[in-house]
Amino acid sequence: MSEDNMRNGSDVLREARRIVVKVGSSLVTNEGRGLDEGAIGEWCRQLAALAQDGREVIMVSSGAIAEGMKRLGWTTRPHEVDKLQAAAAVGQMGLAQMYETKLRENGLGSAQVLLTHADLADRERYLNARSTLVTLIGLAVVPVINENDTVVNDEIKFGDNDTLGALVANLVEADLLVILTDQKGLFSADPRRDPSASFIHEARAGDAALEAMAGGAGSGIGKGGMITKVLAAKRAAQSGASTVIAWGREPDCLLRLAGGEKIGTLLVAPTQKSQARKRWMADQLQLRGAVTVDAGAASKLRAEGKSLLPIGMTAVEGDFSRGDVIAVRDPSGVEIARGLANYAAAEARILCRKPSTEIEKLLGYIAQPEMIHRTNLVLSR
Repeated sequence: MSEDNMRNGSDVLREARRIVVKVGSSLVTNEGRGLDEGAIGEWCRQLAALAQDGREVIMVSSGAIAEGMKRLGWTTRPHEVDKLQAAAAVGQMGLAQMYETKLRENGLGSAQVLLTHADLADRERYLNARSTLVTLIGLAVVPVINENDTVVNDEIKFGDNDTLGALVANLVEADLLVILTDQKGLFSADPRRDPSASFIHEARAGDAALEAMAGGAGSGIGKGGMITKVLAAKRAAQSGASTVIAWGREPDCLLRLAGGEKIGTLLVAPTQKSQARKRWMADQLQLRGAVTVDAGAASKLRAEGKSLLPIGMTAVEGDFSRGDVIAVRDPSGVEIARGLANYAAAEARILCRKPSTEIEKLLGYIAQPEMIHRTNLVLSR
């Protein structure tokens, strides 16, 4: 994408409301010497300032295995899965405690969330994880996320927390993913080997040329290199999130980025978040089902962009699950919208013509008061 066609980088940074921050092991543990209390405290101070400014923040933090290695007296990262899992179990205690302490000092609550690839591959667990994270954000609690290294194996590992950061950005529909690392950002080549390498200040996320530029292994403490960060930016862009790769010890890095200052390398998503989501829903060719609504609900959807409430539904077709894309039809059978169902077909049939206040009584639980929330609904042309 040319410079003229790309979204203005400073605007992308200033307008980001939901931000996922990922920090690597070498930063968190000061190159394996133990949890860096001062650095973690600084990031937490900045997260609190962002929250005061109305931003929603999520932290994805490496460091459990590295901290566990230090506590166990290991100087070399083991290769055996059982030892890695044991180190993670030991180190996760200290990592969670440190974030809890530093976030509390800055007036924020914290929550530990451990994920595996299986959690995000399974539809129900994906939606449950999303609901939990969004709820925590709404409660002014900062989720501190790490891969659940105590139970993963090679088949279900994310492989690196850059990928995990991108998956979390997609999960919560973040506006911006900030990858804090021990490098200033992305160069056209490895500056340690090529003195003519130029710094990449801004580019289009997903540009194939970036993958050719990135390469080389990360530190001996963590697993990631620059290539994993470029690929993470490409993945995050699929849901409309832009990515910044920056040096984690840059003073007030997060605050300056939020103010529109270009620090590190900014990889701009070619499609904005709302457009990416709605385009995905609109492009679904095989819908799992549909709901028919009354004239009043159809009017509110068309004219006012409202959410679809159960009381407006008159019939349900198909055998869809929670999270499936379904059609919304007016009384004459014409599709007027489509969106993500908050309830499965069998549950939706029970909820037809019922007020949201009765959902819990009818189903025994309540996921959301809406059948389809307005942010997950796109009107048909």
